Amino acid sequence: MVSAVGEGYPPCPYRALPARIFNAQSRSKGSIPMRRLLLLSFGLFLFALPSRAQSVDASVGYSYFRLGAFGGINQNGVSGSVAYNPNRWLGIVGDFGGYHASPGGVSLNTYTYLFGPRASLRNPSKFNPFAQFLIGGSRLTAGSGGGSSNQFAYSFGGGVDVGLLPHLALRPQLDYVGLRNSGQTANCTRLSVGFVVHF
Repeated sequence: MVSAVGEGYPPCPYRALPARIFNAQSRSKGSIPMRRLLLLSFGLFLFALPSRAQSVDASVGYSYFRLGAFGGINQNGVSGSVAYNPNRWLGIVGDFGGYHASPGGVSLNTYTYLFGPRASLRNPSKFNPFAQFLIGGSRLTAGSGGGSSNQFAYSFGGGVDVGLLPHLALRPQLDYVGLRNSGQTANCTRLSVGFVVHF
């Protein structure tokens, strides 16, 4: 596999950007305790099972994705999620996104797939805020034959569902997304706005 933070990219101004994104973000060593995070998510899911008030919602919308903080790359794309809500305040989420940019004329795509718990403050008003913590993975691909790499990814953030119709809401959302590669982290930001349907 060709690393997206090393070699394998065409000789253009973009060549040094992936390394800069990861090398400049975090110098901390060690790894995220993924096993503990998975156990926590599973425990929250089991805790919520006894509830009878169950629902499902699905969302899709536009996303601005900042790949790396300082010296990073601005990408645009689409993200969406599906959530199973065992009760009124807790949901189990699958979140997916794809984002694109062409720095230096070279196509760069970032894909994310994340899963985890979401806490919602559902109330009689039209404004229902939520917060979530997700873990999963990401994939970066560059150009035609430019190489690709996979990363461990995690995210935390939140947003608010603004009711438009009984089963339709507008959802603005802001998330921090961390991409781990070779012991370093690229600090990313995702700003999204879209529609959510409640079933």
